[in-house]
Amino acid sequence: METKGEPGKPEKSTCPVEKTLKVIGGRWKVLILRELFKGTRRFGELQRGVKGITQKMLTQQLRELEADDIVHREVYRQIPPKVEYSLKPLGLSLEPVLEAMNAWGMAHLSQSKQASDPCVEVQP
Repeated sequence: METKGEPGKPEKSTCPVEKTLKVIGGRWKVLILRELFKGTRRFGELQRGVKGITQKMLTQQLRELEADDIVHREVYRQIPPKVEYSLKPLGLSLEPVLEAMNAWGMAHLSQSKQASDPCVEVQP
């Protein structure tokens, strides 16, 4: 049974949407996933693909995605060390979710441009 507000015990979400947002929420995770949908990437490739993310933040976000069973981290024992990141099946299952978000964003963006465009005539 879920307990709310009890000290020392984290609240558990029973809402699927909330769980999804917990896994992919934030500024960077969706952008990292976008890069990984293209295929396996090394750390540097991810950092170049996600403009503005710091090394520390990318490391943190990848660890969280790995802990949530979304991302697979493959370490190759060689010199220099090589680490590759790819999506696990659970991560791949997020692609239609992100495609739907993209479609909604594109539709909203086009509506916002029309609404804010001073050249568009509004009929009374």
